[in-house]
Amino acid sequence: MSNSLTPLLKSLITASGLSGFETPVRSLIQAAWEPLADEVSVSRVGSLHALRRGQAPEPRPSILLAAHMDAIGFMVTAVVDGFLRFTRIGGHDPRVLPGQAVTVFGRQPLPGYIVQPPARLLPAHAQEGTLPMEFLWIDVGLSPAEVARMARVGDVVAFAQPPLDTASETLCGHSLDNRASVVVVTHCLELLHSRPHAWDVLAVATVQEEETMLGAVSSAYQLRPSLAVAIDVTHAAGPGSPAHRTYPLGKGPALGWGPNVHPRLFKDFKHIAESQEIPFSIEVMPHHSGTDAYGMQVAAEGIPTMVLSIPLRYMHTPVEMVSLKDIRRLGRLLAEFIAQLTPDYMTAFSWED
Repeated sequence: MSNSLTPLLKSLITASGLSGFETPVRSLIQAAWEPLADEVSVSRVGSLHALRRGQAPEPRPSILLAAHMDAIGFMVTAVVDGFLRFTRIGGHDPRVLPGQAVTVFGRQPLPGYIVQPPARLLPAHAQEGTLPMEFLWIDVGLSPAEVARMARVGDVVAFAQPPLDTASETLCGHSLDNRASVVVVTHCLELLHSRPHAWDVLAVATVQEEETMLGAVSSAYQLRPSLAVAIDVTHAAGPGSPAHRTYPLGKGPALGWGPNVHPRLFKDFKHIAESQEIPFSIEVMPHHSGTDAYGMQVAAEGIPTMVLSIPLRYMHTPVEMVSLKDIRRLGRLLAEFIAQLTPDYMTAFSWED
């Protein structure tokens, strides 16, 4: 991965930008995409659009690359005697929440921890096993009067663990789902900067994938691309994980296969990965893929869509892990596919499963 992309990824996963509140991270992505695009704009609902024009005569076909920029987190539901009750934004594994560092975005950012009472002080039915979120609090270490003045119901709360480099070219941290895919799109745009391509490229950092898919649906409808690709993460193999439902970390991206995926796109991406010697796995998606692909596929009269994923360990926790090699490989796969698109690619395009 280029020297600029690793610092970018660290900055993106350090920034806030929870589902429905993406502005802080969007500004960082916009700064990264502006030098690589001909036009950059923000949609009415907050998604970031970057257009890189192709070289074919107008009207040119276009391909939309969607990576959602929102992250999971929490929202304050009550302020009680200097402590904060909270609820989830997006999916969480409650087993890992106690003891996690967080930032409460109140009248000013407040560092704190998710805490729980000692087991012996809990009701008998809650003394063993995973503690429900209703028993958890956020403690910011201030007096009740200070907390009441600085924190309010509705404030958002983000994980605050710093990124961690490991010795094997992997990166750990929160919000790698799906900021890692934003970096994939960035890497693709960098590669296309020195390669001719006939089609227009629409890079989109979508909002609210974790909750509503608002960004995917609205951007696909607004931009009306000829093709769309959802770039996301999938479950990487790890301790105790079932081999048939996970994908190896550091061994290349996963190509989605199922109802949200157009068979022709799957075939062509697979062919290019093989011809370029890019390792990959095939991810079976017999139902809803759980990605922006669904939102784009059903927009307007229907858009042929593909799903490409980065294997990621410990999804929806503060210690997610990705391989930097997989990010680089997926960016290259996208760039190779786009560079090989011909102006008449869609003339023989059909659903043949």
